[in-house]
Amino acid sequence: MTPQHKATLQKLGPFIALLVICAGLSALSADFLTMGNLLNVMRQVSINALIAFGMTLVILLGGIDLSVGSILALSSVLTAMLLQAGVDPLLATLLGILSGALMGCCNGLVISKGKVAPFIATLASMTILRGLSLVASNGSPITGFGSDMFSMLGGGYVAGVVPVPVVWMLLLFAGLWFVLKKTIFGRHVYATGGNEESARLSGVKVDRVKIWVYTLSGALSAMAGVVLTSRLNSAQPTAGAGYELDAIAAVVLGGTSLTGGRGWIFGTLIGALLIGVLNNGLNLLGVSSFYQQVIKGVVILLAVLLDRSGKK
Repeated sequence: MTPQHKATLQKLGPFIALLVICAGLSALSADFLTMGNLLNVMRQVSINALIAFGMTLVILLGGIDLSVGSILALSSVLTAMLLQAGVDPLLATLLGILSGALMGCCNGLVISKGKVAPFIATLASMTILRGLSLVASNGSPITGFGSDMFSMLGGGYVAGVVPVPVVWMLLLFAGLWFVLKKTIFGRHVYATGGNEESARLSGVKVDRVKIWVYTLSGALSAMAGVVLTSRLNSAQPTAGAGYELDAIAAVVLGGTSLTGGRGWIFGTLIGALLIGVLNNGLNLLGVSSFYQQVIKGVVILLAVLLDRSGKK
């Protein structure tokens, strides 16, 4: 087998694994391959996928963003407060997403201009933003928006069949695939993650790329928060706890290198689907949630080990 064929096989590894797992679960549970269950899986996956898309850009830079769950929570709370204050649902949604973008932009500024390590910068912002979401909501859920238009964002259906969150997920996937594959900005993201100093010497405005990437990550996390709030008709200040780990897991399972410069957005979508399918399948089989955590951890570890052996 030629090196090119090996690289192609490695790249398609997550997709092949998804097909194998789906085949196994369909054999073990007659309910798995039903249309209703598959659409339910897609709807559940959509929240993690939105966050993971932004995390993919961050990890392609060789960075990390631990604040995505806190951004989701604070954006949700701010959007809910605007709705309760009588602000138009569309405007409240846009302002909620904009607030997430601003939070992400602050992360990017601290990392690029302040020269703070991404892990430390986003760890600090994770704590700060979580605290602000609790302060803004007095630690209590915000409920009762009374807006059919807002409820459509997370709970509606297209053509009465496809959940609206799934449509958002696919649209953003297509948009980010185009950005990474076909634009100068996408090439600059890969170049910066591959070798930051070489990218800078080649004329890439590295700091600007970092700021934009973290801004996009914040905006996508906020959008996930808005969709979740719409679906539940409630904004929880504690929402999103642990979501950063699921997002990182989806990115890693999809084959994106944690050292930066190598990966693709399609792999992240497959990684998110892998996690969603595993959760759903194990629930259908009646596996304890405690064992589910162990199984997911083992799957992620195996994916990383296979990735490292492939690079060797």
